[in-house]
Amino acid sequence: MDTQKPSVRPHAQARPTGENHPPRSACANTRPGGGIVHDNSRHTTRFTVVGNHLAQHPELSGLAIGLGVHIQSLPTGARADIKTLAARFPEGPTRIAAALRELEAHGYLRRTRERTESGRIITRTVSCNQPGRHGDATDHVPDDVTGPSARPPARRAADQRKQPTRRALPAVPKPAYASPDLLRTAIDVLAGLRREDPRLLLSATDAEHLAPGVAAWLERDLTPTAVRDALASDLPPEPLRRPAAFLAHRLAAQLPPLPPYRAPEQPPSVRHPLRNCDSCDRAFRAPEPGRCRDCRSRTHLPAAV
Repeated sequence: MDTQKPSVRPHAQARPTGENHPPRSACANTRPGGGIVHDNSRHTTRFTVVGNHLAQHPELSGLAIGLGVHIQSLPTGARADIKTLAARFPEGPTRIAAALRELEAHGYLRRTRERTESGRIITRTVSCNQPGRHGDATDHVPDDVTGPSARPPARRAADQRKQPTRRALPAVPKPAYASPDLLRTAIDVLAGLRREDPRLLLSATDAEHLAPGVAAWLERDLTPTAVRDALASDLPPEPLRRPAAFLAHRLAAQLPPLPPYRAPEQPPSVRHPLRNCDSCDRAFRAPEPGRCRDCRSRTHLPAAV
């Protein structure tokens, strides 16, 4: 009776108990070919809808994509400046600022400089969850937003072809020597234009492009008030579709001449290092060590009688 019959199939093995049954994720990870396997659960609270055009952007850096997702998840009124983000994430202010410029260049952020009633200059940040769609810019993306990622692929491709490409702004004049103080004054002039006419509201990117042109006007002995009046006066009555392009054209077409005592393309003066005078030990600037101007002049005075 104990003779084995090789032609008989082996009996089916009993199903392992729950403790010995391998998890589904382990089985999924052993599938041939590798690649990512999603173990997803449906969110019901505390979530934000983010478009794949941001999460899978082909040109943005990983830091820029992460910051874009983080900013879209913030509630309206939350701070999203460089200092606050640098305190929240391990990346320093320099990398944070570069990532914000990436998001701004691709339309996910709009930053404008405004002056408060107290006179302080602040930067207002607007988060755009769907760049290119005017009027849909919000500081926080609601949970029930349906964007281009929810449309069929053919529809999304057609919408992307319909979106107009942003043309580059016209070139502006360049100052002979763009000092940081001069550029800061130019930015303040551009930020104040919106008080002259609300149509002249500029983004931070537009102001950065126009600042050298304003600096070229300021170095021609014009006051900031005079430059602001020249840019904001005699505006056309119709709406300004691209105020930055209009201002760039005006900066180039109406550029005042240089003062007669200043030669064009004058190089900046050389700033020599500080040295201690060999006679009086006073600090002075000179290309080589020696005596200061007062000590050198005293050696040429006639002796007292």
